[in-house]
Amino acid sequence: MELLPAIVVLTALLAVTVGIGLTLRWRQNRPRPFDPQEVVEPTRLGAERLGDEATLLQFSTEMCGRCPGVHRTLREIADERDGVIHLDVDLTHRVDIAQHFRVLQTPTTLILDKHGIVRSRFGGTPGRQVVEMELDRVTTGAGRG
Repeated sequence: MELLPAIVVLTALLAVTVGIGLTLRWRQNRPRPFDPQEVVEPTRLGAERLGDEATLLQFSTEMCGRCPGVHRTLREIADERDGVIHLDVDLTHRVDIAQHFRVLQTPTTLILDKHGIVRSRFGGTPGRQVVEMELDRVTTGAGRG
């Protein structure tokens, strides 16, 4: 193969790879809607109850390096708000839950309204401001319903 066509092909592959990586990273920290018909039962997750206003549901694993930082952030947010609790579910030995919620990476965070309906989903490490804005949206919307 000649040198110029090989360089063009490699450059095109590099551009496509970088584009896919940037797109995935951009989507990672954005809230995504979830199935509005599903109601999460706290007992299935090993919890006694959900929050009176909202629940920050974090899925983690034992080997997750980013999970402790997300845990601290979500715990702080929940502690600052009345009626909001934080649940951290370790999926290391709970493949059934991971499959049910389609968790492909940890941490994955779900925001549940007061009825246990999933309102938002974050894959990866969500920013504190994004979680707080989404939580405001969910609790304000829950108050109207």
